[in-house]
Amino acid sequence: MLYKLGIDLGGSKTEAILLDENLNIIQRKRVPTPRNDYFKILDTITSLSSELLANVKNYSIGLCSPGAISKKTGLIKNSNTQCLIGQSLKEDLEKKLGQKISMENDANCFAMAESTLGVAKGFDVVFGIIMGTGVGGGIVINGKIHQGRTNIAGEWGHHTLHQNGNNCYCGKKGCVETYISGPALENRWKELTGKSQNMPEILQNIDNSKQWKDEFLENFGFGLANVIDILDPDVIVLGGGLSNIDFLYTEGKDSVYQKVFSDLVDTPILQNKLGDSAGVFGAALL
Repeated sequence: MLYKLGIDLGGSKTEAILLDENLNIIQRKRVPTPRNDYFKILDTITSLSSELLANVKNYSIGLCSPGAISKKTGLIKNSNTQCLIGQSLKEDLEKKLGQKISMENDANCFAMAESTLGVAKGFDVVFGIIMGTGVGGGIVINGKIHQGRTNIAGEWGHHTLHQNGNNCYCGKKGCVETYISGPALENRWKELTGKSQNMPEILQNIDNSKQWKDEFLENFGFGLANVIDILDPDVIVLGGGLSNIDFLYTEGKDSVYQKVFSDLVDTPILQNKLGDSAGVFGAALL
């Protein structure tokens, strides 16, 4: 029997899961992710792997990581866990674990899990998006991750929403992520209301700023309408902490539909089924 070990390296938590060949859960564990320390992150992943694989001999290992591997350098790029940028994460882990691993970014793993085990099962072209600390996207076509020529397919969080707009860590201005990620929305709320509140608190007091909600819906609408115009997926699945906002599936969907270049717009925009475990399941499926 070939077991599957999946590891999800998140900004705040690292989770590992061991599945059997029928995708039944054998064991899982979640621990905090070390902050801003690349070498402690390597040790955390190695320790988790060793613990779950203690009595297993035949297995594969998949890693879900923020960012992507550059086809030019082999190093991590485009990661909002910035201590990973420029590091040879895959190679370093393979040395520590003594085995080859498969690795994809978190949005690709999310899309893979939802298309195989989740709400997008049965759809041919799936666009899975993560809206949380950052904004990312992954594309699955007929059960396979579409990486693109340079390994950046699906990165809708870094297409320009507003020219000369908000500064982004990537070095550009006006990226989607700088408008509809959790931190961006919290910053905009503070600018409009003068209050420093987290997203749950903001949503409880949303009537205090109609402008905040209107801007959020407008930016969400243009961002996803651009995706539909270019990719025309069979389904869009929302993931990440912001996917729990109910109005994205009503007013948000309406905002998207109004901006799409078509006389027929019926693309399903669905909430994920697997929650914050989608990444670790997706990693195991690699």
